[in-house]
Amino acid sequence: MVSLTTPVCDFGWKAPDFDLPGVDGKRYTLKDLKGPKGLLVMFICNHCPYVKAVRSRIVRDAKELMLHGIHCAAISANDAAHYPEDSFDNMQRIAVEWGLPFPYLYDESQAAAKTYGAVCTPDFFGFNAQLELQYRGRLDESRKETAPETVRRDLFEAMRQVAKTGRGPQDQIPSMGCSIKWREA
Repeated sequence: MVSLTTPVCDFGWKAPDFDLPGVDGKRYTLKDLKGPKGLLVMFICNHCPYVKAVRSRIVRDAKELMLHGIHCAAISANDAAHYPEDSFDNMQRIAVEWGLPFPYLYDESQAAAKTYGAVCTPDFFGFNAQLELQYRGRLDESRKETAPETVRRDLFEAMRQVAKTGRGPQDQIPSMGCSIKWREA
């Protein structure tokens, strides 16, 4: 497992569209997912210890962000042939087990992950109502272990600011996680 950090936020970068299947049997595009105040696109997977450490916080923050007009979606792009825990069938199971309140999408071709420049799981892309990137940072201080409940909620606070002002914070701490498991060429 290679541990990576995300690049600095490229403020104003426009969210690329995609058309991906969800574990609920529906297909989703940006238009389907966008909330009135913005959209949080999360690249996650089932097996990553960094994701597992914050999964309950991802669910909590997504539910609260929806109340602020920010909709959320998660995308798994890992090579399921080499990482069977990240297969579509297991994504369906995990969505139920974790109680995901947002669409969980499968990027089997890995085209969306490449277009977004996703590098690790979790990798968070926070967009405003015009689908301009405003946040590319961490959820909180958690790593492979869950940080104490009292830590600052970096992602939630940043996206709440986006909902209020359309702009994310200038200072952002990169997310850290397992590398995306790319298919061999």
